[in-house]
Amino acid sequence: SRMGLSEIVNSLLLSAEPDHQAQPFDFIVDGELVRMPLHQFLLAKGISAERVLELEYIKAVAPRKQEPPLPHDDWVSAVDGSNPSFILTGCYDGLARIWKDAAECTQVLEGHSGAITSASFINKGVETDGSLHVVTGSKDRSLRLFKFDTSVTIGSSKRIGAYKILPGHTSSIQSIAVDPSRNMICSASWDTTIKLWAVEGSEEDSDTVSVKKRRMNSDASGPEESQLEGSASSTLLGHTQCVSSVAWPEQRTIYSASWDHSVRQWDAQTGRETWNMFCGKALNCLDCGGEGSSLIAAGGSDPVLRVWDPRKPGTTAPIFQFSSHSSWISACKWHPSSWFHLISSSFDGKVMLWDLRTAVSFCKSHLLPDSFSFFQITA
Repeated sequence: SRMGLSEIVNSLLLSAEPDHQAQPFDFIVDGELVRMPLHQFLLAKGISAERVLELEYIKAVAPRKQEPPLPHDDWVSAVDGSNPSFILTGCYDGLARIWKDAAECTQVLEGHSGAITSASFINKGVETDGSLHVVTGSKDRSLRLFKFDTSVTIGSSKRIGAYKILPGHTSSIQSIAVDPSRNMICSASWDTTIKLWAVEGSEEDSDTVSVKKRRMNSDASGPEESQLEGSASSTLLGHTQCVSSVAWPEQRTIYSASWDHSVRQWDAQTGRETWNMFCGKALNCLDCGGEGSSLIAAGGSDPVLRVWDPRKPGTTAPIFQFSSHSSWISACKWHPSSWFHLISSSFDGKVMLWDLRTAVSFCKSHLLPDSFSFFQITA
């Protein structure tokens, strides 16, 4: 069994390094994780017991650590944890919040007249000027750009207004993605379109005009600044129903998933569709990752998480299918540095962590609907 194999490896390591600390290991045979006693694995894979096996051992994933939940006033609809020091959340109360170290709400981003449906950091880390750049999308059919200083530590949450509004969609915005250069944003909407927007802009830009003066924070003595309004640089047409998710993994390539059962690839410069795949299910989520960030994971109106490889032409069959959820899949995300790991959440109330080298999820958690929980998964 895995426990017995771990004991053997720990004994060998201890004989070579007296200060070695015993720990559990996972084992890989022919590129697949062993999730059963070794003799059962051989029988299941049709491997002869006379064969000499090469066993690769890796540190086992430690049990997850869940921090205390952080409550919101309404449903939490969006979370971005890509920043090393801050977490961004969007809520159905129309507010986005910045959390320091997943413990204290330091900024409240206000201005939307409808529920926030998506939110993302534009700059992943704190830049040299000590500021964070954030974009949010809402059911009010607009995006808002926020930029604020993070160097000042305050005891209470500071309310921040948007410096730029991006209207143009005719229905609720469902998903946002930022390009790798951090200069462009794409938004997906229930109006079946995908729009591309420039992040920066001034009042002299042809696509940006000042629409009103307002105070940019709750301090009545603060200066009034112009709040700008921008227009989309291009619109991608092709989907026939709600575009539920977008991803922008490469400078020229955008992927989208839709309730019309399709995943589509777009050329960001020309706006043309370059590849599509129909899976027969309405899709709720999509993300790109894996080897070379070239695999597409998507989930939708069934309990199956599917993974495709667009580099294999002439086939629409997924290369992986994971089916341990018991209800529709609502979100999925690839590990930022591992080719093998991705995570999914479902309307069954569970989050599952998957490894491409085995068909079994090895980490599960139950979630509450009106709070977000922060998990630390270490190897």
